[in-house]
Amino acid sequence: MWSFLVSGAVPSGFLALPSIDATLAREVQEGLEQVEEVLREAVVASDPMLYEAAAHLLAAGGKRFRATLVLLAARFGDPTSSDLVKAAAVIELTHVATLYHDDVMDEAELRRGEPSANQRWGNTIAILTGDYVFAQASLMLADLGTDAVRMQAQTFARLVQGQVLETSGPREGTDPMDHYLQVIADKTASLIASSAEMGAMFGKADPKVQETIARACEALGVAFQLSDDILDVASETSESGKVPGTDLREGVLTLPMFHVRRSADPADARLRDLLGRPLDDAETEEALSLLRAHPAMDAARSDLVSWADKARAELATLPTGPPREAFEALCDYVVERTG
Repeated sequence: MWSFLVSGAVPSGFLALPSIDATLAREVQEGLEQVEEVLREAVVASDPMLYEAAAHLLAAGGKRFRATLVLLAARFGDPTSSDLVKAAAVIELTHVATLYHDDVMDEAELRRGEPSANQRWGNTIAILTGDYVFAQASLMLADLGTDAVRMQAQTFARLVQGQVLETSGPREGTDPMDHYLQVIADKTASLIASSAEMGAMFGKADPKVQETIARACEALGVAFQLSDDILDVASETSESGKVPGTDLREGVLTLPMFHVRRSADPADARLRDLLGRPLDDAETEEALSLLRAHPAMDAARSDLVSWADKARAELATLPTGPPREAFEALCDYVVERTG
């Protein structure tokens, strides 16, 4: 029945970093294996096509980053809560549901190195599958209490707001880079922050710890997306299955490009002309070459470091020990992966 799913493949992701305590990594890995089982059961459907479509992105793998944050944050309290694995699965299902919708909005061809659901089944099925996955998350969430339901609803509202902001573009008088950062905060950072907050909540950590880890992971979430956007320009390969230079090709503006657009240097005229509009293959290669050599890349990396430092400043107020060290290692990772 599960032949098209990746059997036993729970990616260790950030837990493979050597700076993370081995015992903590093993315990969280064991939790992730339980989360994986819950995810598989959650997408079962009586209709074979819906079942296959709903399991499609789970079968493609992924780091289970958000589920990992739930399990890690619980270590600031009591990580033995019987609801913790279910909470991590809810967060991961919510994330996966948004990916189905994002790929339709972006007309994406690949997701995690595999054909996107909209490419395989069409936009209508992809949208409905995303709705189904979110419904399954909500059904599971109903057993976790009103505080969890409220947190999830507030987060989902931000996810939707972020998508609307991205689609509508900046209003007149709004700084485009500020708008871009707000989109990132809503579309990416909000769910990462909620992941950690929910883990700390179900671990019954001190309320101040819950608030602090949420703020830290909001900043970490922004840094995480900025690092992805920098890698889309800087790397020859991609961790996400997305072809490097995709943003440039599609005319999507990201952090390094905003820095270029702020430049008044006449030498940047050609690069500025290439940014913010769809490009053909030759133009994409030209834009990549020019942008990779531009000081805007260093400026973008500096911004990334600033956001990671914001997360570290919050983490520095938390109790010392392996959980805090693990979160600090994540801050290091999102910076170091961009070179």
